[in-house]
Amino acid sequence: MKKTKIILLFILGLTINSSYADTVKPIIDGNNDAKIKIIIFESLTCSHCANFHKNVYPDLKKEFIDKGILSIEYKSFPLNIAALNASKLAHCNNDGNSKLLHFLYDNQSKWANGSSVEELNKNLIKTIKTGNFNIDDQKCLDDKILEDHVLNDRIEGVKKFNINSTPTLLINGKKFEKSITFKNLKKVIEKLL
Repeated sequence: MKKTKIILLFILGLTINSSYADTVKPIIDGNNDAKIKIIIFESLTCSHCANFHKNVYPDLKKEFIDKGILSIEYKSFPLNIAALNASKLAHCNNDGNSKLLHFLYDNQSKWANGSSVEELNKNLIKTIKTGNFNIDDQKCLDDKILEDHVLNDRIEGVKKFNINSTPTLLINGKKFEKSITFKNLKKVIEKLL
């Protein structure tokens, strides 16, 4: 009987945790009804992901997102504790907009370094404060629901899509296998129109 109770409590705990994690809004750019949907699995400490945000995203936004043709959903795939904590902050008090996410990539060199978790968190919080974002950083870092959401994104990426590196893009559910440049993405997007 005792063993059954423990198993039942464990199952209920998993259900509760996953349902709470579902309350965190996804970060999406663009119209949810867009014909073309990109899902990108990325790590906030990944330099190639920062390159995407700085050099590819602006053209995608101008050519396709702003015209309602394309939406991008950002999925967390943290490669280390710094990326995990940055992802929690990017989702904290999030209304679905990507402003803080883009800010963190634009300023990655200012915060994604340090010899300890404490130093990394200090650099992360200091950088966010320069952007005048109104978040309770310590509350967000300690938030188990945010952590579950971020880790569930990573687990989904591995199990459902066999993601093993960042950034990885899915375009309308199909893994994009070429170099992630605006030119390459534009060719695929235009074929889907």
